[in-house]
Amino acid sequence: MFTAAFWKATGERTSRTVAQTLVATLGLDTTGVLAVDWGQGLALGASAGVLTILTALATGDADGPGLTESTRGS
Repeated sequence: MFTAAFWKATGERTSRTVAQTLVATLGLDTTGVLAVDWGQGLALGASAGVLTILTALATGDADGPGLTESTRGS
């Protein structure tokens, strides 16, 4: 958890989670993007990002979650 690889992978996972949450919150609103409360959407995305970081810390994997795990052992 104290390695650069852990934080790189955690940052990657957090970025993806925040982006996915924003797309779900803002992109799927049936009233249209301009009618969406962007503040609430960003707050929800930030909350999802914090939960992702907490999950990564709870698992304690040295390499962290993300695509960079596939390079382990090479």
